[in-house]
Amino acid sequence: MSARGGLALVLHTHMPYVEGFGTWPFGEEWLFEAAATVYLPILEVLDGAPVTVGLTPVLCDQLEALRGDAGDRFVSFLRDVRAPIHAEDARGLERGGEAELAAELRRAAGDYERAEQTFEALGRDVVGAFGRLQGVQLWTSSATHAVLPLLATDPGLRLQVAAGVASHERRFGAFGGGFWLPECAYAPGLERDLSEHRVSAFCVDQTDALGLEAPEQLEPIATAAGPVAVPIDWATVRLVWDERSGYPTHAAYRDYHGRTMHDLRPWNNGGGPYRHDDAVGQAREHARDFVARVGRRLEARPGGLVTCALDTELLGHWWYEGIHWLRAVIEEAPAQGVELVTLPGALERVPAVERPLEASSWGTPKDLSTWDSPRVAELCVAARRAELRTVAAAAGLRADDPALARAARELMALQASDWSFQVTRELAADYPLERARGHAAANDAALAALAHSATVPEPSLRNLAPELDLAPLVAP
Repeated sequence: MSARGGLALVLHTHMPYVEGFGTWPFGEEWLFEAAATVYLPILEVLDGAPVTVGLTPVLCDQLEALRGDAGDRFVSFLRDVRAPIHAEDARGLERGGEAELAAELRRAAGDYERAEQTFEALGRDVVGAFGRLQGVQLWTSSATHAVLPLLATDPGLRLQVAAGVASHERRFGAFGGGFWLPECAYAPGLERDLSEHRVSAFCVDQTDALGLEAPEQLEPIATAAGPVAVPIDWATVRLVWDERSGYPTHAAYRDYHGRTMHDLRPWNNGGGPYRHDDAVGQAREHARDFVARVGRRLEARPGGLVTCALDTELLGHWWYEGIHWLRAVIEEAPAQGVELVTLPGALERVPAVERPLEASSWGTPKDLSTWDSPRVAELCVAARRAELRTVAAAAGLRADDPALARAARELMALQASDWSFQVTRELAADYPLERARGHAAANDAALAALAHSATVPEPSLRNLAPELDLAPLVAP
């Protein structure tokens, strides 16, 4: 890495566990929409780029399911849902004298046609396509995106982390040690648990502890247990992420909130018709501005590491032009003398400093209250109760017990951070509560089969953690 320093783009790629659980407006169509507008089109942009991509195991479980019946439903979604509603709403706008808006919908329909073509060209193997990317470094995470500091037991924590690492090794052949902490949720001591599973690096948000623009944000942090903590640089992240002033709020970009009868988006943020070519041009301008700001940021700590971590789903879905922006950043960085680096490569060249780590998350505020507050008390209590009961029931059992396998999978689905996030942010009506209650009840039923010799349930739960090893639960 140059004496100036480097930029690490980290894309946290995650989807709640929705495959097979409901359709419009809440359910597996979330997965299908993300596959069409984010995961498939971003593959070409990432290939050959020195970018760090975290793939959560629960997302990979669902993308893997697209090789089977879920793939047929995905293609039907593209052909029988997205295509006709674009055509219908375009006709309605045309009749209303809105020819430019109608033309935009016809253009946007091509996104879904291209997604189907790419999907079939890949042999419906989206996970494998990520694994074949050149130059990209893949990270894993906990099995179902559980907030690790909120887990109740050591066996419960080991189950989530071990399953995440094992699934990554099975799919991609090796584990390089990179681990995304769900919600960047960290508590002192967690690094000791991670080191037991060969984790060598993870990201943290130390904005409150160090200060928003502190040069210390550009320094990896050594831990006594071994793994290196990499602070994400919120001064850089907020250029994209800020809901009021970030790049996606520009007037030229597609308005996410203004929608037609079938929830399509032909307007821009300025209130006029969306003009795609203008928006792509603006994305290139924002990419140039982003890289220039990163360059100035590195002046605060020459030889440092600017780590910009973003949810992948922001690019292409929430921020429609985000994938064009990412492509332009990758092209613009060398032109401005900013070296793009993967985190593993950067950590070989940027020395880690010794500094205390504070408990934190990348939530709002930067603590655990999004996932642990009176507002989500029902979810917290249910997850803790299920974990304690499952760990207690596992004592003395075999690691291949089918009822325990089902109880563990239902527990892991219940522990997902997504349900509390959706409740706190009021994003999905009653869907997250219904999902959590369903997994809690199914966990109870599986545990009842263990305790009372009731009918043993099917050990699998769709394609969730298909090769789950229960050893962390039954080990003494």
